[in-house]
Amino acid sequence: MLRRKNTDFICWPSRGGINRGKTVPRGDRVLMNAFKEISQIADRLHLPKTVVDRANNLFKTIHDGKKLRGRSTDAISSACLSCLCMATRQEGVPQTFREVCAVSQASRREIGRAFRLLPEALDISAEAATSCDFMSRFCSNLGLPNSVRKAATAIAKTAEDLYMVSGRLPMSVAAGAIYMASQASEFKRSRREIGDVAGVGEETVRQVYKRMYSQAVKLFPKDFVFFTPQ
Repeated sequence: MLRRKNTDFICWPSRGGINRGKTVPRGDRVLMNAFKEISQIADRLHLPKTVVDRANNLFKTIHDGKKLRGRSTDAISSACLSCLCMATRQEGVPQTFREVCAVSQASRREIGRAFRLLPEALDISAEAATSCDFMSRFCSNLGLPNSVRKAATAIAKTAEDLYMVSGRLPMSVAAGAIYMASQASEFKRSRREIGDVAGVGEETVRQVYKRMYSQAVKLFPKDFVFFTPQ
């Protein structure tokens, strides 16, 4: 008995108008669809081509290692997006799971689950993002000046060094630090505004801020000019 290869059948138009069949192996189709999805999501997030190329290479490594054999379409899609998240970290432009979810059909849980499997599947270490990695983008989206960004960066770093925010995600720490810095300046932003930009809840911003507040005097840089209403 002859066994049919695992292929998909695609018809390409010929010069004479007659369709000629060309078989495309399923593995190649998976890669083509994955690369297309990665590119589309990257475009929506305005990410550079270097991120797309790295994400494609990460996904191809997983695919070639047969780590996705037998997985559902949704699982493969989540793997695409988790590779994109990993690539943004490795290229120095980290995106939160929430930001990726906002422009895709996957949930944070699905992407997060796939992301946690990447280090083992790729035999690499997951390069953890820090609060400082998000600071410039968050402050820019909030319309905050460089003085507030610098203060928030210093606050977050010192709080992390003093283990004041242990167990908190980097974007949560960044959000709390931005709230503290903005409240001490004339460019105040609400917890809700900051939470929306950082992709965290308003209550999370409050809790992180509360942890920092008791030692605020240690956190602000010495050259920071506190705003005093006239």
